[in-house]
Amino acid sequence: MIGGFTLDDFAIDTAAGTVTCPAGHTVPLTAPGGRYQQRHATFTGLCAACPLHERCTTATTGHVMTIRPHHDLQAAARHQAAHDLAWQDDYRRRRAMEERAVAWLVGRGNRRLRYCGTAANDRWLHHRAAALNLRRLINLGLTHTSGTWTIAPTSP
Repeated sequence: MIGGFTLDDFAIDTAAGTVTCPAGHTVPLTAPGGRYQQRHATFTGLCAACPLHERCTTATTGHVMTIRPHHDLQAAARHQAAHDLAWQDDYRRRRAMEERAVAWLVGRGNRRLRYCGTAANDRWLHHRAAALNLRRLINLGLTHTSGTWTIAPTSP
């Protein structure tokens, strides 16, 4: 819901087994169950008279939250990704290349094949991929000195 509360707005204490909503209502978490060992917090009966109801839920019976088994680890990872500048710099350097590589391959009007026939298009695709790989290596610091190719070392 636009402008509504997120999971991080609720105080979730998995050790104590409670969830407190932004309005201050505290409910217990159910025991882990089901195929994925999820826990649930049900605010049934508390949401109807709550002044924050419009920002919290559209359900007429009240807000129901599903807490996954690794909630604490996931919340810590989200917080680190959002606030730790050293982690963000490291992620930018080491993040997966798959999505960017595909975007580079089909970028600048290269989504469609240029030639008739499989052999010509295969040759074009290999040349395009080789050029993109060379561009990436140059951006990483590829140099040719004294007959040897080297890549500049990355800073830790």
